[in-house]
Amino acid sequence: MKAHVPDVGAPDPERKTSPIVDAYEEYEEIPPDVDLEAGGCHFNDAAYAFGQSVRSGSELLCCEKPGIWVRKGETRPD
Repeated sequence: MKAHVPDVGAPDPERKTSPIVDAYEEYEEIPPDVDLEAGGCHFNDAAYAFGQSVRSGSELLCCEKPGIWVRKGETRPD
């Protein structure tokens, strides 16, 4: 059985969304807009735990420490 991945839509610039990056390893420093106290990631004001994945359009994003969405590839609709 395939795990359900929430479809969160597109990021709304008026709402709190953690940074979205291609690969965290590409960055030597934590991006300045990461909320280190959050204990997870945000997408359009909703909180998600580390390790949780969401779908934004056709992109699969995974919440990784210290609070960054990392692109994991493309997805197809269920």
